[in-house]
Amino acid sequence: MTAQTVTQTVHILAFDDVEALDFAGPYEVFTTATRMHHRLAPAASAATPRAPLFDVRAVAADSQPVRARAGLRLLPELDFHTAPPCDVLIVPGGVVDGALACPCTLAWLRKQSARAQITASVCTGAFLLAEAGVLTDQEVTTHWEDLADLQRRYPALRVTDRQRWVDGGRLVTSAGISAGIDMSLHLVARLGGQALAERTARQMDYAWQAA
Repeated sequence: MTAQTVTQTVHILAFDDVEALDFAGPYEVFTTATRMHHRLAPAASAATPRAPLFDVRAVAADSQPVRARAGLRLLPELDFHTAPPCDVLIVPGGVVDGALACPCTLAWLRKQSARAQITASVCTGAFLLAEAGVLTDQEVTTHWEDLADLQRRYPALRVTDRQRWVDGGRLVTSAGISAGIDMSLHLVARLGGQALAERTARQMDYAWQAA
């Protein structure tokens, strides 16, 4: 595991008709990784507790509950006005038509992504990043059912179906639900080390496809 000790802030976008597991999968990965980090590298003493590796927050346009695609209601912790810059920005997918048509959402994504160390999408979250101008001409992926549409709408992108996720450094995209979990574990490995990612997957009883 790396010597990473500084808390990394992870913001996950929430919007009406978000796919519940596109949101919850990364949330579970990063919060579980934080618990496992404490177990693998406990604090030297109770008087000096170790800072959490990841501080994970749900962010929405406002403070009202968000209705996920299947009806689950999510209560965001931050809104576009109160969310500070983050280290990792996660953009889940789902039915993104409403978010695509929301100028405030697109503007917030542009602003946050410009300041984030990593911006990552799950599934059709790639459409939001492309519409916001965050994804421009790089290799990307999305859910298999939406590959052709993503290429048609944003022809400068190099859309691939050969990878479950595409790591472009600052910008990372993944296919559907389980690929978003795999990608999130990959990001944990980047930020906290391979051992932590493997321990996180084991704790989740999840068969991580690491490549």
